[in-house]
Amino acid sequence: MIGKISKAKLLSSVKHDLDGIEKALKENLTPYLDLVSDVAGHLLFGGGKRLRPLLMILSARACGYDGNEDKLFSIIFEYLHAATLLHDDIIDGGVVRRGKPAAHTIWDPAVTVLTGDFLLARSLSLSAKTKNPKIISIIAEITENMSQGEIHQLSKKGDLTLTEDEYMDIIKNKTSVLIQGACRTGALIAGADGKEEAALSDYGLHLGLAFQMIDDLLDYTSRTETLGKAVGTDLKEGKLTLPVIYTLGKASQNDRDLIRESIEKDDLSDEDLDIFIKLLQKYGGLNYTEQIAAEHVEKAKRALDLFQPSKSKDILSDIADYALSRKL
Repeated sequence: MIGKISKAKLLSSVKHDLDGIEKALKENLTPYLDLVSDVAGHLLFGGGKRLRPLLMILSARACGYDGNEDKLFSIIFEYLHAATLLHDDIIDGGVVRRGKPAAHTIWDPAVTVLTGDFLLARSLSLSAKTKNPKIISIIAEITENMSQGEIHQLSKKGDLTLTEDEYMDIIKNKTSVLIQGACRTGALIAGADGKEEAALSDYGLHLGLAFQMIDDLLDYTSRTETLGKAVGTDLKEGKLTLPVIYTLGKASQNDRDLIRESIEKDDLSDEDLDIFIKLLQKYGGLNYTEQIAAEHVEKAKRALDLFQPSKSKDILSDIADYALSRKL
């Protein structure tokens, strides 16, 4: 059963952990160039849910971890995430991130790319501090998969033949593997057994898929001030996401032609976007995306059944519910 949870309630339940994550992010961002700190800090401390480090900490606790290095190791995943955002904004030409100008619009794009590289390297350095070869391997595999997911998406830009299976493969590699890796790492630093690691891996996989699908849904149903970026950004960048893929499969030839024209336009107007969104509503693309996301939320929550009742388990379940409730 999927429940509803408010953002305020969820944040209050993890405030202490979020404070610790914030402190660790600042203490471990120590380049010798102030410019790197400025560029990285613009993104790192300009908002963000801290979802990935939080999931690592909660996953570790669900497996009985009671050490004092969870905050340090958790920020591996926030540095990795920030690195990909810096790079993605340059690749996609995004000019707004988290409601502020994207870093590459303020600093030289080359400096921004290299700052992303620095954050990636810092995450790898921190993974080495775990002295756990399996964790180091997970982080290396994540970076490979995320890069390939971005390349796959770029290769399918504006391609109306993109299938739902291909889309799922792209979002698994671009988004879900990082969340999955955070949860697995939590299990590993806790010394969990294989069953617990596998359960948290499944939880992270399905949670990541649901989060990305709701993000793709919000791109057509939210507001710019809520999203922190322009509504319809995916369409303007030629990215076909699940609401569009499903609609294309159901639309008449005339409406398919309208969709194609919208995707191919270089100067999509607000009126064009409104027409496009009405087509997504007409053919059920928005409802279908929400339905599939809800199925993945249920799978994520079922993966937690292995664990004994605990506050950490409850919060992990709440986070899964929140993934879906963000559409509200």
